[in-house]
Formats: sequence, C-alpha cells, structure tokens
Amino acid sequence: MPFLRTAWPGVALALVIGLAATVVGREVPVVGGPVPAVVLGALVGWLVRRRRHHEGTGAGSGGDLGLLQPGVKFASSRVLQFAVVLLGAQLSIAEVLRIGGETLPVMLTTLVVCLVAAWGIGRLLRVSSALRTLIGVGTGICGASAIAAVTPVIGAVSADVAYAMSTIFLCNIAAVFVFPLVGHALGLSQHAFGVFAGTAVNDTSSVVATATVYGRQATDTAVVVKLVRTLMIIPIVVGLAGLEARRTSREQVASGVDTGRAGGVRVFRLVPWFLIGFLVVVLLRTVGVLPAAAAPGFSTAATFLITVALAAIGVSTDFGALRRAGFRPMLLGIALWVLVAGTSLGAQAVFGLL
Repeated sequence: MPFLRTAWPGVALALVIGLAATVVGREVPVVGGPVPAVVLGALVGWLVRRRRHHEGTGAGSGGDLGLLQPGVKFASSRVLQFAVVLLGAQLSIAEVLRIGGETLPVMLTTLVVCLVAAWGIGRLLRVSSALRTLIGVGTGICGASAIAAVTPVIGAVSADVAYAMSTIFLCNIAAVFVFPLVGHALGLSQHAFGVFAGTAVNDTSSVVATATVYGRQATDTAVVVKLVRTLMIIPIVVGLAGLEARRTSREQVASGVDTGRAGGVRVFRLVPWFLIGFLVVVLLRTVGVLPAAAAPGFSTAATFLITVALAAIGVSTDFGALRRAGFRPMLLGIALWVLVAGTSLGAQAVFGLL
C-alpha cells in the first residue's frame, strides 16, 4: 500500500522513541513514559531539521521532516486516537454517566470563564477578534480540534490559525510537566486530578498524557471529562455561526449561504470518530463482551500507544513557529491557561469535588 510505504519511517521512529521513553518511565515511575517521549521526540525532531537545513533539503527549524513527515503525522494523531478508544475498556456506561454528570458544572464554569476572559483580556492586549476567539475556544474546549472546527465558521485567516495553534501547543506541553507537580503539591486525589486535567488541559493527547503521569484512575476520569468537554464544540459552533449570520446581509441570511444552514451542516461532522469508538468499547465492557479482567491489558496497550503518539508530537514540534507566534497572542493564551486551571480547582472546591 502506498501509505504504508511512505508512513513507515516516521512511525518506526516514533515507536523507537516510545520504547526508549517507556524504559525511562519504568526506571523513574514518577516521571512515566509520556513526558520523556515528548522531550526525546522534540530533541530528535530538532536534530532532523538541523541536518536537513545543513544539507539544503529543508527550511531550517521551520522545515518539514522529509520522509518522516507522513508517519510522524499519522502517529501523532491516529495512534493517539486509537489509544483513547482502548481506554474505554476500563469504564462502564454507569461510570461515564456518573463522572460526566458530576463534573458538568465544573466544565461549564471553566468554559464560560475562559470565553469571557478571552474577549476581555484579548481586547486589552489588542489581539484581533478572530485570534482571541480561536485561542479562547482552543483553551476552553479542546485545543486544535476546537480551533479547526471554529476556523471556517468565523472565517479566520491562516496566520491567525497558526498563532492560535502554536499558543495552545505551548500550553499543552507545559501542562504535561507542571500539572502533575501541582496535583501532588495540593494533595489532589486521583479523581480530583482527573477532573482537573480533563477541564484545564486543552488537546486530548495532552489531557491523557498529563493524567497518565498522575495515575490510572486519574486517566480514566480525565478521558471521560475531556470527551464530554469535547461535545461543547457543538453549541459553541452553533452560537458562533449565529453571530456570524447576524453580521451578514439579509440576503445571505435568507439564502442560507455561509451562515446558519452551512454551520448546521457542519455540526453533524464535529463529533470525532474516536469519541464514538470510545463509547462503543465502553458499551462492550458494560454488557460483558470485554471482561473486566482484560482492562489492565488494554490500559497497558493504551499507555504505550499514548507514549508513541507523544513521541511523534515531540518530533513535530516546530520551535520556529513558536517564536513567530508573537508576544501578545502567546500572553493571552498563557493567561487563559492559568485562569482556567485556577477556575477548575476553585469550581471543584465550590461543587464539593475536591
């Protein structure tokens, strides 16, 4: 198959780094595998770009990874998504409903605070409306997925998308290192940290990596919270589509072109496939097709796949893009990240989840 021929170098590299990181994680359990995977991956990616630059086959730190690019992209996305599906084997529908139901107030509180702060702080920093919207939904909902979903609705330009993605990525990487330390310092339980990671970290990969460092129960909770939080994309996109429709002419609104009708069609494409897969596996576990005794094996496999995916994400880190993201949008993203983290812990205390 053509894809296998082009993807295997990058996938093989991610697997090698993932195996090395897993060994490190076993030797230093408090660190785990995902964090070394990101660090080792970023180092390897930097070395590859540097070599391509000297050979004249790349564009320096901002160039692609050559033959490694397809496989690294596959490992950083599809492998991670498949790992999330496997995590469903550890949960029953009753647990999903229980965790999702009791943490919904925390999720809604962090989302509202984030969006309001994005508007207010973004205006103070003189960040454009489109860019602060992208950073706001990326921080408040689910990182790159939310940014990708919102971009066509608000008509954001590619430069704004690049700024937002770079900002969110920086906060994601920081969360993997910082949040477990915060959790241990505050003495958070596995459940409380899972809620914290699920509501205060952005992309699914970073949520899972952050929670995996803390513990298995934290990972279970964080995955459910994060996947429920991902569904917030739907009302946000509908709301933004409505706001955009109000800014168009009456003729455009009446015809339904690029407004509510187009946004409504997009809504049905927003639920990611791995969310459906996760719920299917949860259902199989609930009805007994997947026995409880198999859960540890699925968890081990999922953790390794997560480590491989994080290795690929590290390899794909573009330090040049982070430098080019600029000061003000980056400051906005960091401010929202800190604010959402504090709001998550505060809301858990208010709603009795700590």
